[in-house]
Formats: sequence, C-alpha cells, structure tokens
Amino acid sequence: MRHPLDTLDWPISTDRLLLRRAAPDDLDSTWVFRQLPETHEWVGAATVTYDDYRERFLSKERLADLLIIELDGRVIGDLMLQVQDAWAQEEVADQAKSVQAELGWTLDPSYGGKGYATEAVRALIDVSFGRLGLRRLHAECFYDNEPSWRLMERVGMRREQHTVRDSLHRTKGWLDGLSYALLAEEWSAPK
Repeated sequence: MRHPLDTLDWPISTDRLLLRRAAPDDLDSTWVFRQLPETHEWVGAATVTYDDYRERFLSKERLADLLIIELDGRVIGDLMLQVQDAWAQEEVADQAKSVQAELGWTLDPSYGGKGYATEAVRALIDVSFGRLGLRRLHAECFYDNEPSWRLMERVGMRREQHTVRDSLHRTKGWLDGLSYALLAEEWSAPK
C-alpha cells in the first residue's frame, strides 16, 4: 500500500521554510541536533551511538513518516506524520482506515524562539487536513516538556488529556503525560 505522504508533491514551502521528505542523506544533520542534551532528553527513542541512530533512521518505516525542515538549505529540524486508523466497530472499520495521524517534531534548539517550529507544524497540519483529507490529528508529550505542549497550543490543538504519572521517562521516572488533538473542522488554515 502506498504511503499517504507519497501522494503529495514535495517540497512544500512556507514563508521561511521548506518541508520535504526525509532521505538517507539527512542522517548526519539530524544526528547532530538530536544528540544535544535539550533535545535528546525528550525524543521518544534516544539512541546513544551513531550506529544505533543510523539503523533506526534508515529503517523503511521511520523514513516513510519523516519530513525534514530546512531554512535556507540547512536542516533545522524534522517532523513526523504517522497516518493511522481510527478505532471503530467492526461493521464500519473500513471507514476508519487512514483517517487520522499522530504528529511529532524535533527542532534544533539553536533555532528555537523564532517561530520556525510553529510555522512548520502549521504547514503540516494544513497539508494533513487539506491535501491528505485527514479528519483528526493528535500529539502527546510529557507534561515537563513545556515547549512541546506550548507549541501544540499555539497551533490550535486542544488538550484532551492530562494523565498523572503514567508516562515513563528514561531518566526522570514516572511523569505526567499530555495528549492534544485537532479536528479538521476546527482548523483555520493560516492566511
């Protein structure tokens, strides 16, 4: 089955950024910012060695869902769009196939505070609801990862769940978790 991101014309330009599909050549540039302590602390799978990162990054499943954020030809971050089926009763399960997605992002901290992550995520939301025709997007993070949940709120996502000490962090132990979501009918594309 063809991946939904394969159906789009790439790259996609915003006012300042270029979003494109990840390629094996992006391995080194993403490794650099994903190993920084302030980034490494929050990524879902923090590989320690370059060889482990290379194996994970180059996996077919990982590359399929990964987009690169470029600023003036320089890789400054990445986005994940993992298209999923919605939960449904058996009789209508075919109508719930590939209708929603999980969003994720990692930005080089040296480019933080300039609105690049907000601009990139808004563009991805617009593509998801517009060209891909998805009906719902969701994202999750640790409560302690304030920059991530603040970004979710800036792009218009609604906090749906605050769980108490249900999310296990590799060094901080059990932390609170947050879930945010956005429906297509709630989205107002940036003008």
